[in-house]
Amino acid sequence: MNNLSLKNRIAFYYIISAALLISVVFFSIYTIVSITVNTHINDHLKTEVKEYQKKLSHDEDDEDDEELELINHEEWENREHNEVFVDPVYLQISDPGGNVIEKSANLKNKELLFEKKLQIEKITNFKFSGNSIRQIQVPLFYERKLDGYLMVAVSIDEETAILEKLSTILYILFPFVLVLLFFIAQFIAGRSIKPINSIIAVSDSINNNNLKTRIPLPKNKDELYILSETVNNLLDRIANTIDREKQFTSDASHELRTPLAVIKGTLEVLIRKPRNTEEYQQKVNFCISEVDRMNNLVDQLLLLARLENQKLFLRIEKQKLNEIVNETLFHFTDKILERQVSISQNTENIFFINTDKYLLTIVLQNFISNAIKYSKANGIIKIDMETLDSKTILKISDEGIGIAKDEIEKVFNSFYRTTYTNNHPEIEGIGLGLSIAKRLCDVLNIDLAITSEENKGTTLMLYIN
Repeated sequence: MNNLSLKNRIAFYYIISAALLISVVFFSIYTIVSITVNTHINDHLKTEVKEYQKKLSHDEDDEDDEELELINHEEWENREHNEVFVDPVYLQISDPGGNVIEKSANLKNKELLFEKKLQIEKITNFKFSGNSIRQIQVPLFYERKLDGYLMVAVSIDEETAILEKLSTILYILFPFVLVLLFFIAQFIAGRSIKPINSIIAVSDSINNNNLKTRIPLPKNKDELYILSETVNNLLDRIANTIDREKQFTSDASHELRTPLAVIKGTLEVLIRKPRNTEEYQQKVNFCISEVDRMNNLVDQLLLLARLENQKLFLRIEKQKLNEIVNETLFHFTDKILERQVSISQNTENIFFINTDKYLLTIVLQNFISNAIKYSKANGIIKIDMETLDSKTILKISDEGIGIAKDEIEKVFNSFYRTTYTNNHPEIEGIGLGLSIAKRLCDVLNIDLAITSEENKGTTLMLYIN
């Protein structure tokens, strides 16, 4: 079955369903015809029984002969000889022991099927002289005593032949109809999956150099339309991912080459002529700072790669948000003193959260580092915490240079730096911090909101579940 094409599988499943349905229909037809025919024969037999019962009597005058007898025996004999029946009726009257009292001439020396001790009428089919016969045996009572039996039978050869022919026709039609339906189903299935062939052809034509091609959407908004639309959306995501990867690779290569070029240039200058110890120390320390910068860049690139590949393993535990914030601020003590900024935070309450402390610390380090870096001298950084609707809100506000409105959404892109920072190379950074922080917030299920105004400051709000 798995080796069949989709078209043939559809046709096969259709045929299985059709076979079951046709079987039910054919069986119903045969059953209805059979019941109708048998009901007609039974009604005919019961009508004959009523007619003959009217002609029976019990001889009460003859004490020695209490047998059943026909009222007009001669009339009955004349009817038997003078009327021609297409379907002859056989009649037999028996006493309770089965001894024949009267029988129709067409029985000749044969007798109908007799069943002793029968208390209710019974209809039976049997073979009689090579013919199919349906017989009804009716018990006759006189003064609540079984007085004998009346048996009436008719030939059902014609009805049996009709049912047999009907059965043969249905058996012959069944495979013929199935074969015909199979080819029809194949044709319909082929037409139905034609858009799939189009999808396959277009998909085969798409490669790295041809990512802009898209599958034409069918006119009818059915499952194939949804499939085509889904594949197109997938291609859009793949194209965007490849574009981001190309841009990321280009930017990462540039950022890595810069410190290497600086180190190489410094060392080349250093070996051109002999220098004093102080100059050597100055140049070596500069190279060390560039190496540290490059190490930091590599660490951030590795973290981004882990985020892209979703290989971060979370350790969600109950933590004190106040402690994580204080530890992060302590980490930046020197920079806070260097930039001469003040820290203002509410420490009245302790806020408990369930999170991965290590990853949240990286997020806060990036946000607080930016707040310090872009704050003006003697500025204030406010850190507020509160609980709202079962969420803990952490707000980090600075009075720095701010971000232009059209750049707010872009600051979370890898290697993106605002126009202001590009014009001020003394502000260090490679544009990865906010990108990493945003992706870590997504991993930690933290909602992030940012508002900013140029020359007035920036506010970041973290909604922690």
